[in-house]
Amino acid sequence: MSGLELRALTVARGRRTVVEPVSALVPSGAVTALVGPNGAGKSSLLGAVAGVLPSGGTVTLDGGPLRAAEVAYMPQATAVGAGLTVLEVVLLGRLERLGWRVTADDLAEAAAALDRLDLSPLSQTRIDRLSGGQQQLVLLAQRLVRRPRVLLLDEPTSALDLHRQLRILDRLTAFARETDAVVLVALHDLSLAARYAARLLLLKDGVLRAAGTPGEVLTPAAIRDAYGVETEILRTSAGHPVIAPLAPST
Repeated sequence: MSGLELRALTVARGRRTVVEPVSALVPSGAVTALVGPNGAGKSSLLGAVAGVLPSGGTVTLDGGPLRAAEVAYMPQATAVGAGLTVLEVVLLGRLERLGWRVTADDLAEAAAALDRLDLSPLSQTRIDRLSGGQQQLVLLAQRLVRRPRVLLLDEPTSALDLHRQLRILDRLTAFARETDAVVLVALHDLSLAARYAARLLLLKDGVLRAAGTPGEVLTPAAIRDAYGVETEILRTSAGHPVIAPLAPST
């Protein structure tokens, strides 16, 4: 199976290890969700894969070294105060290709990325005049315009309303399928993770507790262990799983 392979990947902050050795395969062509409670190590793991945090172990793509140019990473803190237009911010995603001029192809790719996220009407609006949720979408478009082989997103739906959460996860699923990209997304909403992710990685206290399909990972026992919550797993009329919290476990 092609994709991103983590081999004994660890992260330390000072003398404290925040991610114990993680070994997992993140397949190409689908969304993989990284889930777990607050402080589980999700952001640290994403930062290590992106190469912005020092780490131990190895990360490979399709059996070879993962190059920085193949990765697009969006951390949680992504607010922008610059007085650039939405289109200009998205074009920065192709900065390594632009040189001293913007080509018609660059403009077409940026326009397509904006259209993919329903942002075309805002293309000439200054980004510092947008809401936090709108800025989040623009910065996601900036990552998508690069057409990365590996897309790493830390809570990309955190500032979005329910409608936009569904639309964005639909778009990410389509992007992974159409480009055969690796898409690894940290999510707090377990129902959204179960609905959109082909594979889940469950972290707790920096330890990978489970990896597999949503049905294999999101069991009441596993959720109780990771989150300390009793749950019931329901199904919508369309067959989508819904993780219903019942009460804190005792």
